[in-house]
Amino acid sequence: MYILDGKAYSQDIEKELSIEVDKLNSLNIFPCLCVILVGNNAASLSYVTMKHKACSRIGIESRIIRFDENISQDDLLNEICKLNNDKNVNGILVQLPLPKHINSNTILESIDINKDVDGFHPYNMGKLFCNLDSFLPATPLGIMMLLNHYKIDIKGKDVVIVGASNIVGKPLASLMLNAGASVSICHILTKDVSKFTKDADIVCVGVGKALMLSDNMVKDGAIVIDIGINKLDDGSIVGDVDFINVSKKTSYITPVPGGVGPMTISALLLNTINATKIQHKVVK
Repeated sequence: MYILDGKAYSQDIEKELSIEVDKLNSLNIFPCLCVILVGNNAASLSYVTMKHKACSRIGIESRIIRFDENISQDDLLNEICKLNNDKNVNGILVQLPLPKHINSNTILESIDINKDVDGFHPYNMGKLFCNLDSFLPATPLGIMMLLNHYKIDIKGKDVVIVGASNIVGKPLASLMLNAGASVSICHILTKDVSKFTKDADIVCVGVGKALMLSDNMVKDGAIVIDIGINKLDDGSIVGDVDFINVSKKTSYITPVPGGVGPMTISALLLNTINATKIQHKVVK
């Protein structure tokens, strides 16, 4: 069993990206990521803080704009419009989830497609599904980067993705398909998830249910990607995979924390730098 160490690889990526930022700075170009946070969700605040620190580490300007959870949808749209027109802002990210009175799809669709560093705009999603160059959602992109780093060939593999969200499951399935895998997606209405996972070469789990993937749900030698992050009553952080037992059967597995999470942030940084290059017409 080998650990897919996202934390270690993300540190290498940050070193490379900091060099890219220095090159842009030498051209009098200063990448800027703006993150919008609505409300006081503790998990969202934690994620935003981690993104802010990562930007600081590689020299990207990071702005956090916070709004009360009672902000109206129109007011939020107006703020995004200002950022779309601000030439000093290269990337715009709206931290999800948003309060129930705000339509997340409407908000995401309002972001300039060239500043959509989260890759959630339908335009960028559509290009992904058509296997065209676009901004890719950070978590799926980070997963693919990690697999590539460890030289895991996806072509011809049977892949099962547990979780069908627009943020992770669906775009990850498209990336896997584009890479030549045969993909099955399980979701809340799937009758028997284990029927799919038992024969899979690669199992990716991201449903937000602690330790839901057990050792009897995977075959010997499987590759397991744990996308979940959950806090137990005792304060410990675990994923959606029963790591202790499942890892005994796997060839590769991601830990939680230290696996997919750091790669998500690295992918976001990469998207921000690429967005800056596109806006300033700098050859990648």
